[in-house]
Amino acid sequence: MLPFAAPRQLSGDDYGFLTGLLREHTGISLGPGKEALVAGRLDKRVRQLGLDGYGDYVALLRRRDEAELHQMINLLTTNETFFFREPRHFEVLQRSILPARQPGRPFRFWSAAGSTGEEAYTTAMVLAESLPPGQWEVVGSDISTRVVEVARRGLYPLEAAGRIPPALLRKYCLRGRDEYEGLLTICRALRDRVQFHCLNLMEDFRRLGRFDVIFLRNVMIYFDLPTKRDLVNRMQDLLVPGGFLVIGSSESLNAIPCGLTMVEPSVYRLPPAGDGPGAGRG
Repeated sequence: MLPFAAPRQLSGDDYGFLTGLLREHTGISLGPGKEALVAGRLDKRVRQLGLDGYGDYVALLRRRDEAELHQMINLLTTNETFFFREPRHFEVLQRSILPARQPGRPFRFWSAAGSTGEEAYTTAMVLAESLPPGQWEVVGSDISTRVVEVARRGLYPLEAAGRIPPALLRKYCLRGRDEYEGLLTICRALRDRVQFHCLNLMEDFRRLGRFDVIFLRNVMIYFDLPTKRDLVNRMQDLLVPGGFLVIGSSESLNAIPCGLTMVEPSVYRLPPAGDGPGAGRG
């Protein structure tokens, strides 16, 4: 039997450098107490590179190895997600937002920092059920090149089917066969309606255009307050008048001055054009 690999030690200085680099490039702030998380996510990579420890890995990053910087970001920014996560938000979308949409142009939705794409495809199912073909667009984005590739493929473990309503599962998903045994895939017709981009939220994202709804859920918990304020205001600028920003159910914009008004917990609205103070209250 092969011996277990001994755990590698992550020094305070190395942890400080790695988390500082992560914050500089992504805005994600990991304070004390996350050492085990960082070490666990990077350990396999350190071993793959044949390095003796995290000190050598830090030395590699100090040499401004851009490819390795992207690898580190990929490993440290993967977040849990699944189909129909926080279902109340999709109910609000279907029940309240879509019936009040502005006619005459496509309804645009952005799943920001949406990881492996389940959020974007969930929204696509809701929109396909509610709006005529050609009258809606879904954009998904994440900083990790690896998870964006997963999202574009639209292949997921078969266990993911348990979170999708049966009628939508039958209509929009296919069960894998042969080399895809044990997987489900999003049908081509739906997949073709969703675009995915590798995008850093700390950078200029105005090229994406304007949106009726932006989901930014369970992302800002990793940012400090100044970063949150900057991001929310830049997101607000991409909303059409009367558009909505939806954040995680455990999050709030209470400490963030902006032009958005809460219509219900975690759902915020930009006032419609021509409306005065207090517009958008539900």
